[in-house]
Amino acid sequence: MKKFYYILATGLLMFGMNFQAKSQTRKYVSNFSHFQSYFNPGLTGYEGSAVRGFVRNQWSGIEGAPRSYFVSAELDFGELSGEMDPALMGKNALSVNMLQDTYGAFRETELIVSYASRVRLTEKHNLRLGAGVSYQNIRLDGNALTSEDLNDPTLGQYLGGFSDMQVVDFNIGLALTHSKYYISYGMHRVGGGAIISGDEFIDSYPASSIIQGGYREALSPNVALIFNAYYRTQKDVNDNFELNLKTLLMDRFWLGVGTRVNNATNIQMGILTKRLRIGYLFEFPVGGDYNLPGNTHEFTAVFNLFRDNTRRTENEVLIW
Repeated sequence: MKKFYYILATGLLMFGMNFQAKSQTRKYVSNFSHFQSYFNPGLTGYEGSAVRGFVRNQWSGIEGAPRSYFVSAELDFGELSGEMDPALMGKNALSVNMLQDTYGAFRETELIVSYASRVRLTEKHNLRLGAGVSYQNIRLDGNALTSEDLNDPTLGQYLGGFSDMQVVDFNIGLALTHSKYYISYGMHRVGGGAIISGDEFIDSYPASSIIQGGYREALSPNVALIFNAYYRTQKDVNDNFELNLKTLLMDRFWLGVGTRVNNATNIQMGILTKRLRIGYLFEFPVGGDYNLPGNTHEFTAVFNLFRDNTRRTENEVLIW
């Protein structure tokens, strides 16, 4: 009986991924607050110059389930020139982001180069504007197609072979930032995938709108509270709304919980060293259309290039 349910769940998962592949897959990152600039180029360099990465194994134990690998580098030119407070004083930043995502018969590699410029509004507020160029390569392995894929007139023709598709597009974003809070709006694929080469086995590439926000506060010298929210909407895909709440203890480790509303819940933890922060997140499904067997493991790492994980002011909070 257990084997029957496993096969049934696997079939449903593969069918869901097949449906998503036709209208562009949704990439989940539960620790979204550590990778703000990927979702919004306007937030490039908001935390200074850093190298970031994560590995996400979604629905572990199910063959063909999504797996994601990400690495990025951000360079704040104000910090590079020795500004005392680059988060406030720096004016320009650049980032390079690479994400590889595999799901079923598909492997997608995305490269984004982003630039952000900042305008100082008040003594403590910045308006950040950013834009990025996105290049995506999607590879289809015809040997890994499911029975559902074979019934699709577009995908079925690639049985037993390999095919590649390339998409070039643009991302934009703006953000209002402060040392304690931020709110931002970004858009991925502004052109709707208009520049395509290779075999067109994905039907559409609609634009995606992303709203992010966060607030953090030092409650005492040894305890800080950090809250982040994320909302993403895209045509033909269910809206995605996520919330994360963390507490940072003694500026050295954090504990937290999060939710993808109506889909999943997560618990998270991490540590800070002199320049490195490492995090682990365990996510499990709850109700709704995400209720499939298998859990998700997400590992994150952020390395500061020029500054230590130490407070520069008494009330500063070191992470988002």
